[in-house]
Amino acid sequence: MKRIVSLLPSATEIICALGLREALFGRSHECDFPPDVQQLPALTAPRFALDGSSRQLDQRVKTVLESARSVYRVDVERLRQLRPDTIVTQTQCEVCAVDLDELQRVMQEWDAGARPALIALEAASLEGVFADIERVAQALEVAERGIQVVAGLHNRIDTVAQRAQQAVRQPTLAFIEWLDPPMAGGNWIPELVARAGARDLFVRPGEPSPWIDLAQLQAADPDLILIAPCGFNLERSWAELGQIMSQPGWAQLRAVRQGAVTVADGNQYFNRPGPRLVESLEIIAEIAHPELFDFGHQGRGWRRWSG
Repeated sequence: MKRIVSLLPSATEIICALGLREALFGRSHECDFPPDVQQLPALTAPRFALDGSSRQLDQRVKTVLESARSVYRVDVERLRQLRPDTIVTQTQCEVCAVDLDELQRVMQEWDAGARPALIALEAASLEGVFADIERVAQALEVAERGIQVVAGLHNRIDTVAQRAQQAVRQPTLAFIEWLDPPMAGGNWIPELVARAGARDLFVRPGEPSPWIDLAQLQAADPDLILIAPCGFNLERSWAELGQIMSQPGWAQLRAVRQGAVTVADGNQYFNRPGPRLVESLEIIAEIAHPELFDFGHQGRGWRRWSG
């Protein structure tokens, strides 16, 4: 049996979707789905405190990155003791996982025969996510299973997209990936928005997530605003949004006036480039077209802001 360590939540979800849960021997501190993976030893930890507001967290991350390539540290000794033959991480985002170069340097100190293979996820688009799934499956010798998983995800996405075409109109939507300072959702998010039958106002598919300001949000004045901060669960986002909405300028936005602001679980959905991007699509579809979609995510995966 293979001995796999995943240092990224989406990688853990991909590995489990490929039927290799029993081959997982270690995880990152953020890997929490499927729930039973939390029994595995956590091999990473943040270099900063995780409490506080999104503004405070943003400042801490920027401070750490002034002197380090990653905001996470790795328990190198414990990693070595687990004797993995494969480690899965990523190169897409410096605040999402440990630094790949740092990991490679660490492993150079290991005996050549004990060095595990490294697989780095690198998707910046929906098709890139599917390609990563198949690449991981190929590397872990379950290529056929990877093809099947991707085919199933394609079918579910196509089903949503085809039904969304029945909508009378496409509402404009601002997807907010970070609250303070505001950041719009990029990479695969605009594709999900389009397939759900809405129009993203700030980012083209495959582009990185950009910082925006309230003036840009006011100028765009979207029909819908979806708040899903990366790493925040539903309750934490909900609590912070109250403070943000009390700031001057927010109350005048069309989506706020019309009760069209929604809050979603950005920790479990949207920001993990793996199989549950399909559930993320379903959430956007429920928000954009409640007359067409009801997957049962409301209340669990998202809520409508009521002030």
